[in-house]
Amino acid sequence: MLAIGTELLLGQIVDTNSAWIGEQLAASGVDSHEHRQVGDNLPRMVAALRELLRDSDAVIVCGGLGPTQDDVTREAIAEVMGVGLERHHDLVEHIAAMFSSRSRDMPENNLRQADVPAGGGVIPNPMGTAPGLVCEIDGKAVYAVPGVPYEMQAMVQSFVIPDLLQRSGEASAIVSRSLKTWGTSESGLSEMIANHVDAQTNPTIAFLARGIEGLVVRLTAKAATEADAWALIEPVERELRTILGDLVFGVDDETMEHAVIARLEARGLTLGVAESLTGGLIGARIASVPGASRVFRGTIGAYSSDVKRTVLGVTAASVVSEECVKQMAEGAQRVLGADVGIAVTGVAGPDEQDGQPVGTVWLGLAVPGAPTEAISTRLPGDRERIRQFSTISLMNLLRMRLDALA
Repeated sequence: MLAIGTELLLGQIVDTNSAWIGEQLAASGVDSHEHRQVGDNLPRMVAALRELLRDSDAVIVCGGLGPTQDDVTREAIAEVMGVGLERHHDLVEHIAAMFSSRSRDMPENNLRQADVPAGGGVIPNPMGTAPGLVCEIDGKAVYAVPGVPYEMQAMVQSFVIPDLLQRSGEASAIVSRSLKTWGTSESGLSEMIANHVDAQTNPTIAFLARGIEGLVVRLTAKAATEADAWALIEPVERELRTILGDLVFGVDDETMEHAVIARLEARGLTLGVAESLTGGLIGARIASVPGASRVFRGTIGAYSSDVKRTVLGVTAASVVSEECVKQMAEGAQRVLGADVGIAVTGVAGPDEQDGQPVGTVWLGLAVPGAPTEAISTRLPGDRERIRQFSTISLMNLLRMRLDALA
């Protein structure tokens, strides 16, 4: 992997693209030998590309395909190939059509994006003006993709990885299943399934720490066909689910909010939220799920103590307390006309509040036919992490309580 951009070297942008590509390559069974970053400097790009090609079968270059003078990935690849650039008129038409569809005039410098090293191929980019490149150098492949994440991801998934696998000559299928967990540490999770990890062959088992999104246990299997690969994963997944129990809240792309909404809908319940220190994060995440309107009544951002009292009817002396969060959850039920009310209040920092240290969080839950409950926790990290951890912790509490209602 060769990531292009002086902004990467200056720390102005974090290179999440290389991390994502590395993960996709690993999931596809392709070994990634080296990730390197280089600035927008043609001689250094050429030198880096030559070195990487010397030791690898293929190189993925990410970035430097824009229309400005410092975007010289095309020139670097052409120099390594020992050829010039050719303008592709079909690409000119595509780029012009992209601008026209947005009711904008195309600047002259965008024509540079239609230049391709002689003898090279093009990776289509239906989402943007920068086509990707695929070029052969001494029997080895160089792929160039844009730095815009969603454009890059589409090209890597639809073209780069399938082409790499085809070039490898392996007639096989690789599939992965990710079990998403919340509620334990990485070391604790590892201990729980240590025997399976030690005995792994095919499928393989890997741990991925997702920070505020929890921990992922990923199973990857390789077989002659996709069906055969899934047949290898399924029994191992069942065994791991038995061990991990309710720590698993979802699979693959499912989020905690997906899990919560699915359970509410299955039970015919509606949800109302009252938020203090999270300031709307919980409501925003729930509303991001398609179909959330069938169960989600809304959220009240009761950030101010006055709003807690006047809107939610909180009478507790301290707004960071068991009594307060219970009253907030009940207020969410009442004001929003919801079956279930959840609430959060606490101290995100930087200073303590009501004598409570930073990281003190109260989670509240009001469900039909049960006493309103409150749970206190101490969360680590800075202000943003405390807010994010509070959000997923409250949704996880709701998930587990809804499972108990089944």
